[in-house]
Amino acid sequence: MISEKVDVLVIGAGPAGTVAASIVNKAGYKVKIVEKQKFPRFVIGESLLPRCMEALTEAGFIDAVTEKGFQQKFGAKFVKNGQICDYYFADQFTPGWEWTWQVPRAEFDKTLADTVEKMGVPVCYETTVTGIVFNGTDSVTTVEDINANKSEIEARFIIDGSGYGRVIPRLFNLDKPSNLAPRRALFTHTVDLKRSMDDEPNRITIIVHQPGVWIWVIPFSSGVTSVGFVGNPEFFSQYEGTNEQVWRELISTQPYLAERLKDVEIVFEPRVLESWSTTTEKFYGDGFVLTGNVTEFLDPIFSSGVTLATVSSQKAAHLVIRTLQGEAVDWDEEYTKELLQGVNTFRSYVMAWYEGTLDTIFFAKTQNLAYKKMICSVLAGYVWDLDNPFVKNHDIALKKLARTIQLEVWAGEEM
Repeated sequence: MISEKVDVLVIGAGPAGTVAASIVNKAGYKVKIVEKQKFPRFVIGESLLPRCMEALTEAGFIDAVTEKGFQQKFGAKFVKNGQICDYYFADQFTPGWEWTWQVPRAEFDKTLADTVEKMGVPVCYETTVTGIVFNGTDSVTTVEDINANKSEIEARFIIDGSGYGRVIPRLFNLDKPSNLAPRRALFTHTVDLKRSMDDEPNRITIIVHQPGVWIWVIPFSSGVTSVGFVGNPEFFSQYEGTNEQVWRELISTQPYLAERLKDVEIVFEPRVLESWSTTTEKFYGDGFVLTGNVTEFLDPIFSSGVTLATVSSQKAAHLVIRTLQGEAVDWDEEYTKELLQGVNTFRSYVMAWYEGTLDTIFFAKTQNLAYKKMICSVLAGYVWDLDNPFVKNHDIALKKLARTIQLEVWAGEEM
């Protein structure tokens, strides 16, 4: 028996779900969000990119987030063996936002969810999707709340923004492996009393610990800083002890952080996240669309998660509205192709990072400022700007630039 009828059912109350829900709601459609977890809840992906600010603005979230006083982020700093490479978003090639935020995701996500509720979109927490039956383009979704009460929701369209939950891909066996190597992250939050010694806190710092292993340092406005190591699982297997013991040992061996974080107070026992890269066979179907991390989560290195989540939801929401209005939508061309442009651009940069190509570029003695501006736009999340050669030719542009730098180095050594 149908308990409720809506135009659009959104699965997941994270940034992907709330952005989509807000945009569709503004168009005058009845929207409902179901969320398996209770908010606030912890999740990584704490450093945003300027491109996501456009999606947050359209969704009507900017004012509410601004009121929280989150740490503003103006760029990214890369560090290797004492060398520093700075990227400031104000210097990017693509016109757009020149700053964003660094956020504790529990508070950030709860702010978006609370705001969309104030807009009139109900959010049902601790509600699990247990089944979906599609009847043409319509659907009936069975959900179960924390008290084991079951109900059915009929919807004209479903937007799956469930993130790591991957509701529709798991229900319909759409998951498939990513082509990225499995990696592990060990991370915690610290009470960072010495952050000023490293010119913080208005940017993320990424430190090359050794080839294939790096560290994120993300300061928040509260004085707490997120610090995590990322590398292949074999790197971590050489260390013994608790997560905290391993984390502190790694910090002690990192010259850039050893003094700043010596005996630092941690907010919670360090946690481990691994093997996160998964993709899906298709991004849409009759009566549904996948957004955000449901499509593919790449890697934390360039903070692409929230940007891909919000922008994909922004794009999907407009296509859903057109579908509800009876328009014919070419989902392959207007959604899958568009989304993959951004995903694959980021993927090229992730692979170039772990292969060492970006090391060559970031830490070159002489920087080509025009190219640096173009790369900066990618780091700001503007991975759909095909006027940028480092977006349009993302699969070869970085390799060509690194090769040119290497040839110049070799030529200089021979002189």
